[in-house]
Amino acid sequence: MWFVEFLLSWLVLAFAVWATAAILPKVHIKSFGSAIWVAALFGILNFFLGWLLFAVFTIGTLGLAWLLAFITRWIINAILLKLTDAMTDSLKIEGFSWALIAAALMSLIGTVGEWVVSSLIF
Repeated sequence: MWFVEFLLSWLVLAFAVWATAAILPKVHIKSFGSAIWVAALFGILNFFLGWLLFAVFTIGTLGLAWLLAFITRWIINAILLKLTDAMTDSLKIEGFSWALIAAALMSLIGTVGEWVVSSLIF
């Protein structure tokens, strides 16, 4: 069952990447297939680097980043989006401010998508 949940989460993230690129003028994705690849790469980076960046931010700000975890997570996701952009030709984000906007929009679309999928299937 966990595998189905994993695949559905991955598809929701891919849809969030694709929809974000469709909505924002400075975020570009080649195709939905590219969005699946970008979602996989972003997820892997988030798994391996997200917690490390969060720890560095928390230590660097003497705990303030932990208290403002929502904002810290948002900034880390924007950093990881720009890193994903640098690692693949499938995604292009024109500037860090657009990465911040894309991270917020992806989080919104992903949260709604996960809620919809979980309420329909589980």
